[in-house]
Amino acid sequence: MPPNPDTDAALMLRVKQGDGAAFAELVDKYKQPVMNFAWRMLRDATEAEDMAQNVFLQVHKSAHRYKVSARFSTWLFTIARNLCLNEIRRRSRHPADSMDAAGPEGDDQPARQYEDGRTFLPGDTLLHRELEQKIEQALAGLPEIQRTAIILCRKEEMSYEEIAVVVGCSVSATKSLIHRGRETLKQKLKPYLRTGEWRKAAK
Repeated sequence: MPPNPDTDAALMLRVKQGDGAAFAELVDKYKQPVMNFAWRMLRDATEAEDMAQNVFLQVHKSAHRYKVSARFSTWLFTIARNLCLNEIRRRSRHPADSMDAAGPEGDDQPARQYEDGRTFLPGDTLLHRELEQKIEQALAGLPEIQRTAIILCRKEEMSYEEIAVVVGCSVSATKSLIHRGRETLKQKLKPYLRTGEWRKAAK
């Protein structure tokens, strides 16, 4: 085990030994973060729910091979990213199926699931939601590897080292990805960050 034991890794080791309660605890803790990640990658609420189920199915299937070489969350989101990439590749081969699967609500349908825990006054809440929607749209336009790195940094608060493992890059390359992604987001969001109200909502 690492010097600072990862309690989630300890749970996963129990899963490896057949402990169903430990698996249920991990699913309960990570189902929503994995679903959020999948939605930001796939932009489809139904597919995000299905993807989260597939991720944990893969976790369970892979339990016998699990080793504590990194934080559990790093291993988990590596699986989630790989499965999302498989779906993105499938979509590129069958674009008509992807268009049929998209609901009439479009990309903004599940946005309410992804608000953070901060409290805003009614007017600020509206601005915050609008800004978050613009951020999500800008994120969707980034190259996949930049989008993944930004999501894991911004939403999952992973370290550069952990993100580097998930995206399969060096730490320096990961820092560069995040820097370039942030600069692109700043340029895309500049029109919405010119007023004091927008800046206040973005804090």
